[in-house]
Amino acid sequence: MPLPAPLKATPETARRFMRRAQGLDAPAPDVAAALDHLGYVQIDPVNVCGRMHDLILRNRVAGYRVGDLHAHVHGAGRPGFEHYLLGGRGVLVAFPLEAWAFLTPGMGRLSRQRQAHHGRLTPREATLAERILGEMAARGPLTSDDIEHDGRVRTAWGNQGRLVKHVLEKLFTHGRILITARRDFRRVYDLAERVLPAEVRARPPRPEAEVRAWIVHQRLRQRRLVFLNRGEIALVAEEVQPVAVDGLPPLFCRRADAALFDAVASAPPAAAPLLLAPLDPLIYDRRLTRALWEFAYTWEAYTPAHKRQRGHYALPVLAGTELVGHVDPKAERAAGRLRVVSRRVRRGHATVAAVRGLAAFLGLRV
Repeated sequence: MPLPAPLKATPETARRFMRRAQGLDAPAPDVAAALDHLGYVQIDPVNVCGRMHDLILRNRVAGYRVGDLHAHVHGAGRPGFEHYLLGGRGVLVAFPLEAWAFLTPGMGRLSRQRQAHHGRLTPREATLAERILGEMAARGPLTSDDIEHDGRVRTAWGNQGRLVKHVLEKLFTHGRILITARRDFRRVYDLAERVLPAEVRARPPRPEAEVRAWIVHQRLRQRRLVFLNRGEIALVAEEVQPVAVDGLPPLFCRRADAALFDAVASAPPAAAPLLLAPLDPLIYDRRLTRALWEFAYTWEAYTPAHKRQRGHYALPVLAGTELVGHVDPKAERAAGRLRVVSRRVRRGHATVAAVRGLAAFLGLRV
């Protein structure tokens, strides 16, 4: 099917579109609505000034509180679950239930592949796996510390770790167990059939062609304006709208979102600065962030301290349709305060109110 003619937009209008389409201008009423809109929310355990998923959703959900995402996905009725993003190299996210049937083909494939950290179980691992599954069936949800075993294994980080954690990770990756709760943010696992509703597990795995298209749809749904290669365009041609922005390679949005370009053209967004999560969907694609927003940013939490240019957990500052710098805050929980380690913001943009808002969200003072 031929693509429609490109929609022409200025960089300013494209930025307004991204803000509006990603839910930054009008917060969703609850986590369920935000998760449905975004398709998934990335989860990360690092907690320097709030965890990644909480920082993403606090700007997108009215009245959002720390921990609300997990309270939702692990709450009554099990409206969502945690698992790895397809093609995301170990990126853990929260999904709505509709994602399960698209993930199961990959789970089955990994369970058969020779791969040290997520592939099929070795005979030694299979023996321990049967014991773990048996204990889980009899005892209920378990953490790795609840299972006694002295076996050791080389981890993906190259050091020695517990074989129990390694086998739990494989069983999780293969979809045989799932995260049923968080205990001080540690994973609590249970059998998949006790975590997901029966009707969800009964859905047949989607064909591979549909899964490939779904992966592209997820990126469009998450970021709303993206670069696509020729193969990706072919997978979603019936549902995408080309967008031509001066000086940029061709961009694409969902046809369902295209009308927003007209809606935002004469409606400037609020100029009050927002502190974005380091992996916020608005800035996740570094190439697009540089090209459209003229902002070069790299998350440096895992960068050696002497190589950092911004700080351990620098939060980009969005003011209207400009990314104007960053603030690097650190929660000093023993003292009950949020300290700004460094701040580099373009002249004329105050961030005091935004920092105070983050502190209040975390239950700290500035």
